[in-house]
Order: sequence, then C-alpha cells, then structure tokens
Amino acid sequence: MDLGILETGAPPADLNLRFGSYGDMFRQMLGPDYRYTYYDARSGKLPEVARHDAYLITGSASGVYDGDPWIAPLKTFIQQASGRTPVVGICFGHQIMAEAYGGRVTKSPKGWGAGLHSYEIKRRASWMNGDGMNGEGAPTLSIPVSHQDQIIDLPQDATVLAASEFTPYAVLEYPQRRAISFQGHPEFSPEYATALIDLRRGTRYQQDFADGAVASLKQPNDAQRVASWVRNFLSGPR
Repeated sequence: MDLGILETGAPPADLNLRFGSYGDMFRQMLGPDYRYTYYDARSGKLPEVARHDAYLITGSASGVYDGDPWIAPLKTFIQQASGRTPVVGICFGHQIMAEAYGGRVTKSPKGWGAGLHSYEIKRRASWMNGDGMNGEGAPTLSIPVSHQDQIIDLPQDATVLAASEFTPYAVLEYPQRRAISFQGHPEFSPEYATALIDLRRGTRYQQDFADGAVASLKQPNDAQRVASWVRNFLSGPR
C-alpha cells in the first residue's frame, strides 16, 4: 500500500536529530508493510488525492484557527478525499479533519495536556478488533498526548469512540468519509515525549506539571495497540 504522510509540523531541531521527523515516527510505528511518501504540507506540497492509497496527517505546532496560508488548502484536500481515500489524523490532523468536516476547534480553557492520558472506550469500530485483547478488548486506552487545542463542536457525522473528562472527543470515526482520528500521539515514544516535556519546562509548562507528566510516561501505554488499529483500518474494504 502507498501511504502518503502529510507532515504539518516537525519536532524541535535537537529532538528531530535524535528521534527523526514525525513521518519517521509513523514509519517506525506502522512498520515495513507500506510504501511511505512524506509531504511538507506547510510548504503547500500536497499530492493529488488519487496519488496514494491512503493518507495520514501529523501533529503540528500550529492551531487550525491560526490562518496560516497552508491550512485552507489542507482542509480542501481533506474534503476532496472524503469518501474516496482513507485518511488518518493525529492531534492537529484530528482537529483539522473535524474542522474540514464541519466541526470547530479552539484553544481549550482546560490548558495543556501532556504526558500519558487515558480514555474510556465508548464504542468499538470493526478495525478496533484483533488488538490482542480477550473478548471486546480493554475498556480504556492510554497514549501520550501533547496539545492545548480541542474539538469543541463535533461534525454531524462523527462517531465518538473514546473520551475522557479532559478530552471528550479523543478518538473519532467518520464511517461514510473513510476517516478516523486520534487526539493523542501513539507515534511518540516515552523517550521522545519525555524529552519534549523537559524542553518546555519553565516556558510552556510549570515544573510540577512537567514532573507529573514525565512520571505518567513511565506507565504502560497502548501505542502498539493503536498501531494495530490503524493498520486494520488501512487494510479494510476499499
């Protein structure tokens, strides 16, 4: 399968050297069964929708409401792909998909989410099966997060699959659009997520907040479980 990765951001320079780009992280997460092509969406480099079998949209330091010149074309791309080509969104990708489909995103008054967050599984889509769990699978999902923006108005055709008090719309599916999205970052290793928090100590994060976020990352997470879900979704019916 040809998978186009639309990179809407990049790790800070030093961390990029240590851990690779966001595209590299997804390549490591999803494994060797795909032919990967990266596109710098911030430079306006978007392929024709039919160019690849599926697309993944990464996280970004930008907000979907910022008005950066590359954001509107990306929304148009998402709308053109709707129902035609499978799309997976992560963090910023999750948010811009919601906006492209008729929802709304804002900077949350709840502040930053960082570290390991857990969500209650509200509903299980078919691609969430086969995750190595017995029966219907574990009732919760834990993955690293790094965001201060949140979806506040859902698109009408969105299905909420996982939620928490902090993030009510943590995992979404758009069955008719052939699209799924996650607010969290399953591609972030605990080492990268920790390094990112440490880089932001004293600027974006207070010390106590950073300490708690780093401590949470020492707990087991479900990144590989999410990776299996994404692979299931990508290999689903065309």
